[in-house]
Amino acid sequence: MPASEMNSVPASAAEQEVLLSLQSISKTYTTGDVKVPVLHHVDLEIYAREFLVIVGPSGSGKSTLLNIVGGIDTPTEGEVYFQEQNVSRFNEQQLTRYRRENIGFVFQFYNLVPTLTARENVIVAADISANPMSPDEALELVGLSDRAEHFPAQLSGGEQQRVAIARALVKQPELLLCDEPTGALDLTTGRKILGVLADLNRELGKTVVIITHNSAIGQMARRVVRIGSGTIAEARPNPHPISAEQVTW
Repeated sequence: MPASEMNSVPASAAEQEVLLSLQSISKTYTTGDVKVPVLHHVDLEIYAREFLVIVGPSGSGKSTLLNIVGGIDTPTEGEVYFQEQNVSRFNEQQLTRYRRENIGFVFQFYNLVPTLTARENVIVAADISANPMSPDEALELVGLSDRAEHFPAQLSGGEQQRVAIARALVKQPELLLCDEPTGALDLTTGRKILGVLADLNRELGKTVVIITHNSAIGQMARRVVRIGSGTIAEARPNPHPISAEQVTW
């Protein structure tokens, strides 16, 4: 298969199963008497097994959007449905279960425990999961079997991010949410991380959502959403995605 066709092979329209739906989502933060609106009546569907990139500048609301999708934050208005469950009406216990069982988070900064090895960092996530895979399998999937006994300080930035991906993956989540996963990395290392995420989407059928300020990453996705000033400015298919190796910024 040509490299340009390797990422997120599209399903037919009939096969586009909606995994998560945002319906008229608004978010306003309140500090004292000051109200700061961040999202304004956002409608978005995320399909099962898709590779979606959400692009927007700093302050556009994309991180808030991701946090609402992941159950870290709650909307001021609107509804969030995950596999027909109304997440926006979950209590704290239900939200905790939702995050543990369905969502894998990958952030710009790796948030690894420095006193634990790579394997132990992954085990921490496995231990709180309902149906985890083997931590060694998760590390193998991100190409780090030979670094499992190393501590974060002994790993490069790219290797630490791959540990973070393995930690998210070990829970066997339905949805991987990646907030600027290449933001702290150079181009070559960033491409490797994007390649790992594309492989997990293609080979394991994981739904991957990346938010980024870097529009070049959108070239990898089958669908690109642009957000600006708290609203969806554009949502369009990308019929000719490129491989991670071809991404440049």
